[in-house]
Amino acid sequence: MILNRRSLLLGGTTLAALGAMSHGFARTARDVIGGFTSPEAARGVTGGAHAPEYSIDAAGTLTRNPDQRVAYTMCEGCTTKCGVRVRIDNRSGDILRVTGNPYSPLSADPHIAYDKPVEDSYAGLSGHGETGLAGRSTACGRGNAALAKYRDPRRVLKPLKRAGGRGDGHWVEIEWEQLIEEVVEGGDLFGEGHVDGLRAIRDLETPIDPENPEFGPKANQLVVMPVFKNGRLMMAARFAKMAFGTRNLVGHRSYCGLSMRAGYAALLDNLKKQPHLKPDYRHAEYMLFVGTAPGNAGNPFKLQGTLMARARSENGARYVVVDPVLTNSVTQASGDRGRWQPIRPGTDGALVMGMIRWILEAERYDRAFLERPSRAAAEAGGELSHSNATHLVIDSADAPEAGRFLRWGQLDPGADEALAGEPVCLDAATGTPMPAGAQSDPAILFHEDSVTLADGRTVEVATSLALLRREAERKTLDAYAEDCGIPAERIAELAREFTSYGKRAAADCHGGTMHAAGFYTAYGVVMLNALVGNLNAIGGTTAGGGSFKAVAKGPRYDLKSFPGKVKPRGVDAGRGGFAYERTSEYKRKVAAGENPYPARAPWHAFTQPMGAHWLASLLEGYPYKARALVTWSSNPVYGVAGLRETIDEKIRDPRNLPLMISIDAFINETSTYADYIVPDRIFYEAWGWTKPWGAVTVKDATARWPVVDCLTGTTPDGRHIDMETFFIDVAKRMGLPGFGEGAIPDAEGQLHPLHRAEDFWLRAGANVAFDGDPVPEADDAEMALTGVDRFADLMRATLKPEEWRRVGYVLNRGGRFEAHAAGYADGALRHRYGRTLQIWNETVASARNSMTGARFTGCPTWQGPRLADGTALDAEFPREEWPFRVVSTKSQLFSSSGPALKHLRKLRGTNAIGLNREDAAALGLETGDRVRLSSPGGTVEGAVLARAGVAPGTVAIEHGFGHRELGARTYRIGARVFEKGLSLAAGVNSNDLGFQDPSASVPSVLADPVVGSIARQAIPARIERLPA
Repeated sequence: MILNRRSLLLGGTTLAALGAMSHGFARTARDVIGGFTSPEAARGVTGGAHAPEYSIDAAGTLTRNPDQRVAYTMCEGCTTKCGVRVRIDNRSGDILRVTGNPYSPLSADPHIAYDKPVEDSYAGLSGHGETGLAGRSTACGRGNAALAKYRDPRRVLKPLKRAGGRGDGHWVEIEWEQLIEEVVEGGDLFGEGHVDGLRAIRDLETPIDPENPEFGPKANQLVVMPVFKNGRLMMAARFAKMAFGTRNLVGHRSYCGLSMRAGYAALLDNLKKQPHLKPDYRHAEYMLFVGTAPGNAGNPFKLQGTLMARARSENGARYVVVDPVLTNSVTQASGDRGRWQPIRPGTDGALVMGMIRWILEAERYDRAFLERPSRAAAEAGGELSHSNATHLVIDSADAPEAGRFLRWGQLDPGADEALAGEPVCLDAATGTPMPAGAQSDPAILFHEDSVTLADGRTVEVATSLALLRREAERKTLDAYAEDCGIPAERIAELAREFTSYGKRAAADCHGGTMHAAGFYTAYGVVMLNALVGNLNAIGGTTAGGGSFKAVAKGPRYDLKSFPGKVKPRGVDAGRGGFAYERTSEYKRKVAAGENPYPARAPWHAFTQPMGAHWLASLLEGYPYKARALVTWSSNPVYGVAGLRETIDEKIRDPRNLPLMISIDAFINETSTYADYIVPDRIFYEAWGWTKPWGAVTVKDATARWPVVDCLTGTTPDGRHIDMETFFIDVAKRMGLPGFGEGAIPDAEGQLHPLHRAEDFWLRAGANVAFDGDPVPEADDAEMALTGVDRFADLMRATLKPEEWRRVGYVLNRGGRFEAHAAGYADGALRHRYGRTLQIWNETVASARNSMTGARFTGCPTWQGPRLADGTALDAEFPREEWPFRVVSTKSQLFSSSGPALKHLRKLRGTNAIGLNREDAAALGLETGDRVRLSSPGGTVEGAVLARAGVAPGTVAIEHGFGHRELGARTYRIGARVFEKGLSLAAGVNSNDLGFQDPSASVPSVLADPVVGSIARQAIPARIERLPA
């Protein structure tokens, strides 16, 4: 051991600090000191450093440690999907360390050149050449802690079958062949009567309900609920939608970020795919974050933190975080460049509409941008995007086309077909009506008048921006201030600041919009960006650089089509993306002379599939019941506010849901109800390809591949059991298209087999490798360095001779990434979003509330959190009786699976019920006092944390705690008993406070009335002290 003056001083200071700490935090002190002194401490997470993975001599020559390898892949510790550098012990197969991938733009800024040899990427992390931080990247605490999932003793490794009542926590292990036979063929599987298997359910012709043919065929009674877009989702989609033919496959977004995505999509004119925007952090000079905390939570989590720190320290950027809770996004280090603006939960929309009102009144908007009605006009004016601010909207409430744009064909019935459908604008110089697409000059921004149509009718019209101004002027600035709790002067100040930086100001939102007014809040936030014309601009907003083609109709293989592919049809189980007015229920009521409103429960005409509502809907049978449910690594019972209380009793009864299958590595709050549990790989064992979040300005296709050996059991032919193997074998037994022989067409039309996961994912890798200019071929030495050589024989057998080494090259680097400089060109973002920005969205404006029949507003508005029938939440649950509003917060460390990770539990064993200090004092409470927190839907009990960083009237609960499963209760597998872990059950889950919407006759959890996104924020609550 080498000691010098510096190390002695550091050591002395550290040990002194630890000694002081041990008086109040004895266990923590022991753990940390043990990390310094114990040779076997923490298995590589803290202290006790392992031997280096390589060494670099004075000449720069790298010598590899033969006992270790280093691989680049993807992390799944959260939904950011960062590229990581994984260090593995060759003898034990264990993961020793996780850091960042320097090739990945999600992990390094700037990321290193893609053609840099892997050996050089390792050398760049050493002291040789003194490159400092260049080429270095780290991983967050979650990314490192998540490696514990690999050998977690509670992990499911073999197929399980329910052995007691559903939800009782008793399973037995079964063989693979039995699993496939029973789920496909059905039978008296549990001694409870006959259960239909998937073969019987797949009927593509017979309607579920002949009286409601829009529901589609009986095949829709298979419901598949996968995890978020983790790089493997397309295999589940291939099985469920393209081969089986069910309409019902949905992902994580439906109960997490849907309100944000839908609000952004309304502006971006793509409600189907729901793209999103992020600030150009590198160049923005002012950023407004509403209900999101960059570097604390949100995505891309790690990259945002890096870029925000650099923006404020190097570029002098200023930012404001609007949030009921002070997070780590605003710190002393940020000085006056970063500010926290507290706000009443659920009222962000009032703030935003107040800002919009002030901006329009003060004429602080970007006129030069907004007055350009088309792409041609924008290009002629030097603008980087364009909007429909000048387009005329039919404003007569009694007109059949109310809320829709006035079309040129309505003025000139003899117009050319290409122009007839164009919206109408008025030339700014002459006031002459013109088809917007043919207008290359500025158009009038504010106009309200009447016009006579070619059919003789006279209708009122107004420009989109005039309608936005009218909506903003519904309330005064003082009224908006009263609603959100922010003084009118401060709202004006924020609006003035935001409009003082030209196009180098950006606004963003995320989790804070997850309340019962979320859609219009998000639409309003992103509208601020439109008012300053910042899309595609340096320092403005970006929709991202996109991705290289992987699971697509790619340059080598078509992984989206195959012979016999099915096109699903019908209504989804959550009544999303289908207008109530198109249903037979509505038509029957109209035919009978009845008022067709309200529907029994909300329908949402233009949203994505509403998976968050599926479990409640399919158990109630509205619109129809499911006969089989497959969940994959998803946990809606934990993650959807109010759902557990809504469905617990009914889901336990197999008569309501005859067959439930969960594919998961662990038993969670949802899979605990499963009849069968299929083991799955954890992320370091799995294949897949992911796309980046919008903040990444370059093309990115991150690879996930098995950097460690898979631990799940195997099929009789030696394949590891996982999600892919399950769907492949079920499909082959059923004879479904797209699986087995002749399943994957290549670019020449030749068909290739799909018998194992690698048949699919390696060919996706070939698409990535050949998208554009093909990548080079990897040599044997480089593949040996990363461990890709473990799959060399498999790649040779699966891929064509010219493909396999190129796929190896991509895997060696953890994906394929455009150069850092490729994100910018000609003074703007290089990858530009091209659709027309919707100041007024006619799809939204033409939709109706299925509970009231009222049309929705086609631009941002403020109406406060409401029930589905429009009743204000504060009226239904008055503040006199429910004085608090609960919000769910996120930390840098914990996600929903955080308590299951032992290293994170050591850092934070539980959460608390956070209160404003003055609120706590008024209730006679202090930090540590135990209280009961009640909502209209449930109660939780926990300890108070009184702090200044919580807005008055707010209860703040950190997400990720309060589990009932993931080891938080005792369960049995055969004769083995897995005892409840008390630490795993610690804390409270704010989602247990969610509740059913009392305005719906069919049980439905509280949601945004427009798009149906789940309300987990701004939940009414009251507090009572518990006896000591």
